Amino acid sequence: MNRRPTLLAALALTATAALTLSACGSDDDSSAKDNDKIAGADTGGEKSPSPSPSAADSGGRPKITFPADAKNVFEYERTGDAAKDAALADSTLAVNAVDEAIFEGDTGTKALGFYITDKALGSYITYVQKYIGDGETWVGETRYFNYKVTLSGDKKAYVTYCSDESKSYIKNKKTEKVDRSPATADAYVLYNASLTKNPDGIWQTTDVVSNRGNKACQP
Repeated sequence: MNRRPTLLAALALTATAALTLSACGSDDDSSAKDNDKIAGADTGGEKSPSPSPSAADSGGRPKITFPADAKNVFEYERTGDAAKDAALADSTLAVNAVDEAIFEGDTGTKALGFYITDKALGSYITYVQKYIGDGETWVGETRYFNYKVTLSGDKKAYVTYCSDESKSYIKNKKTEKVDRSPATADAYVLYNASLTKNPDGIWQTTDVVSNRGNKACQP
């Protein structure tokens, strides 16, 4: 069983987000991009951990802590646009915030409400509560890749990306049993996230749509 049995309910896409989503599976000339890799990205060899999940960031950003047996890896390159790069970075921190809430068994963690708001927050709270109710967490590594970002004005961004959950597994907290069933196509998920820049300069995730088993994300 993959570690995310059901994702948050799909929410309505705006027209701009829908266009971005449809483009996620398109061909892209990655050689034209800046090769300055983001911290936590796969550099083509050894994979480094997700961006500072256990260290507090500047500007009042909350500390996010992961257990030793779980890791998120984010693979993307800097675009060279400051706003796009900030939106990309904060979108990864939103992902980490959700997982921290799962690990802690608590929907009231500081990071969850810091990086996520509006419809997305309500959906993610419901999502985390399912883990809590089932007495489960996850272990292993989840890889996030195929990032694309689009800006709409100064305070709105749309980020699409894929996840590979084939190396992350559900763990029962009480028995500590890990379900390592073979991965299926559902281990690969396409996400489309809407983000809004708040007055403090944080790009908060406000809406998320997912498509589990999407062919654009499968190897």
